Amino acid sequence: MSTPSSPRYTPPKDLSAYAWLSIGAAVTTIALKAFAAWLTGSVGLLSDAAESVVNLVAAVVALIVLKIAIRPADDDHQFGHSKAEYFSAITEGVMIFVAAAFIIISAVERLITPVMPEQLSVGLIISVGASAVNGAVSWVLRRAGRREGSAALLADAKHLATDVVTSAAVLVGVGLVALVGSPVLDAVVALGAGLNIMWTGFKLIRESVGGLMDAAPGGQAQARIEEVLDEHRRAGRIDFHAVRLREAGNRRFAHLHVLVPGEWSVKRGHDFTERVIDDLVAVDPNLRVSAHLEPIEDPKSYEDVEDV
Repeated sequence: MSTPSSPRYTPPKDLSAYAWLSIGAAVTTIALKAFAAWLTGSVGLLSDAAESVVNLVAAVVALIVLKIAIRPADDDHQFGHSKAEYFSAITEGVMIFVAAAFIIISAVERLITPVMPEQLSVGLIISVGASAVNGAVSWVLRRAGRREGSAALLADAKHLATDVVTSAAVLVGVGLVALVGSPVLDAVVALGAGLNIMWTGFKLIRESVGGLMDAAPGGQAQARIEEVLDEHRRAGRIDFHAVRLREAGNRRFAHLHVLVPGEWSVKRGHDFTERVIDDLVAVDPNLRVSAHLEPIEDPKSYEDVEDV
């Protein structure tokens, strides 16, 4: 009796530790930025603190979604649960819009009724420390998100990176307030920060909707697959067509037709197809492959090339 071979597909990784890291960073930065805003009375620093509250909500959502995404396929979700990550990214995009609206409203109120912030030097130092925390966590999440192909982690990394950029703009603006002595600059900076945050939210939602619509992965993923298929092609004897790719969270799915000589036995065609799939998975471990075997000389093999 032969020993069963090891499974072709590795189970998805539990990435929830990164979400816990993001939650810890959000709690820390909320405390620091809220204290800086309370100390100074700056609407610019208050807008910065508001975005950190959104970071916390988004990180909690990401934690829940990452736990769902690693669940194995079941009767109700036969392709797995990896698309759940897009719901995290969409939620984060919506929350960014909420934060941006709060910031813009607060900024407009201060434009109408300017108030000069106080103790700006201490507030700025505290805000710089909070931004450093967010910058470091964003870097960690971006690396992990790219390595694991996680939409949730990449969305969180983008959000935190936007937070750092926003904080930098706020710091410059509030610093100018201290130098120039004009409280209007504080509101202007907050307004600009709110509009920038809103743009980030729009981009996150747009990218996530693309994933829910089974958008094809980036050119690099497609190029790797084509390289593997080219290695197996033999003019007039072995070819591939109807190669279609879709992405779902940190999983990619490939569907292709394998064309081989009609005189091959079923066993030989099957073994060849299995080798091709193994080679594809070797260059992209997050790929799941479905292949259909066809005789290369049969005209009917080409009737469904353009089917969608």
